[in-house]
Amino acid sequence: MEAAQAMEAGRKLPARHGGHPHGRSGGVGRTAHSMSSSSLRKKSDAALVRKVPVAPLRPVLANLQEVFLGTKLAVLFPAVPLAIAAQCFRFGQVWVFALSLLGLIPLAERVSFLTEQIALYTGPTVGGLLNATCGNATELIIALFALLKGKIEVVKCSLLGSVLSNLLLVLGTSLFCGGVVNLGAEQPYDRKQSDVSTGLLILGVLCQSMPLLLRYAVGAGEPSVAAATAALDLSRACSFVMLASYVAYLFFQLKTHRQLFEPQEVDGDGADAGGADYEEPALAFYSALFWLVVMTVVISVLSEYVVGTIEPTSQSWDLSVSFISIILLPIVGNAAEHAGAIIFALKNKLDITLGVALGSATQISMFVVPLSVLVAWIMGIQMDLDFKLLETGSLFIAVLVTAFTLQDGTSHYLKGVLLLLCYIVIGASFFVARQPAGHANNNGTLLDVPNSSMNVQVA
Repeated sequence: MEAAQAMEAGRKLPARHGGHPHGRSGGVGRTAHSMSSSSLRKKSDAALVRKVPVAPLRPVLANLQEVFLGTKLAVLFPAVPLAIAAQCFRFGQVWVFALSLLGLIPLAERVSFLTEQIALYTGPTVGGLLNATCGNATELIIALFALLKGKIEVVKCSLLGSVLSNLLLVLGTSLFCGGVVNLGAEQPYDRKQSDVSTGLLILGVLCQSMPLLLRYAVGAGEPSVAAATAALDLSRACSFVMLASYVAYLFFQLKTHRQLFEPQEVDGDGADAGGADYEEPALAFYSALFWLVVMTVVISVLSEYVVGTIEPTSQSWDLSVSFISIILLPIVGNAAEHAGAIIFALKNKLDITLGVALGSATQISMFVVPLSVLVAWIMGIQMDLDFKLLETGSLFIAVLVTAFTLQDGTSHYLKGVLLLLCYIVIGASFFVARQPAGHANNNGTLLDVPNSSMNVQVA
């Protein structure tokens, strides 16, 4: 019990609003993202720590055990040092790419866990903002490193792939598996949350479609359209609009209509949705903050490896960079979150599943995408919202199909089948649309220089 007492000393929480120390009723309502990630966690065995003869080491070992072994994905942690070793000793860029992707899976889950731990101390608003910011930290970091290397198409394709993956693959698999397992039961969900998310996604599609349409108008030589830089200016203006709408969405989610986004968990998986019980933090505040910084740094290292080796991997696997960025990166990078969404669908808790899938898609579309455009502007890189015709059309169809699928407030397995088939068709489209070694630049032309990186347009 000494290790537990030592850890308990650092867990004293400040008083919460309304007199509750922590938990749902006290102010830190658990989000769908945090509940999804919690389905992959496991309790640490304190008996192993108590057997350590040196008493001062027990709190340290208990901390390490909670961080590295407190997840069912701990078996993938060895991929992290192996990826670093493969990069340092030049084992091959394909090995670096594959090991880095595998290493990102448990790291992304741990970031979610650590963010939730910090949220238990900071209160509902700050905790919600942390979840909103760090919920898709892996995609954001990969996008930033791709921008630094001038690989704009990788940025666009990876972010587009995350949205498509959440809307079609994750949601489709969840609805299908949940429908099959709960074949004889009703599968209701709250439409209000899905209506808000799909509305924002439609706004995002509009903002991404207008630069594409403007480019075609310029190409058609319409006299009312200005020079080719108009699409870039429009993209930056639309990015501000998208970020403003995301801020309004956060205010709506965290303040005025918080009850719509607090999933109701019943059937005894721990504390019920009413919040009579609260979740005890597993880590002290500064310990969680320290490990969050460490995990973010490691994610940054592996993300740099992924971005730097994606083109050699594309050539080795005979797959286009767009297919790897749109299909493979999102599937592997969000595997932990996706698995959690499916687990809750199997338990017929579709509100949590929808919160994960639609929440992630909304965050990528309305926050990470416009932020990337503005960061590129600061860096002097001309990144716009023109995702090309195939990509934008795929996004529009995905949002449209998802909106129609979720319009009646109930689910069955056929809805999941339809979403999955849409994802397969879109994935096949990008599979057959192979690009040569010189990939498309921002103007849509192809570069014939072998093994060259994507061109960067500097302001």
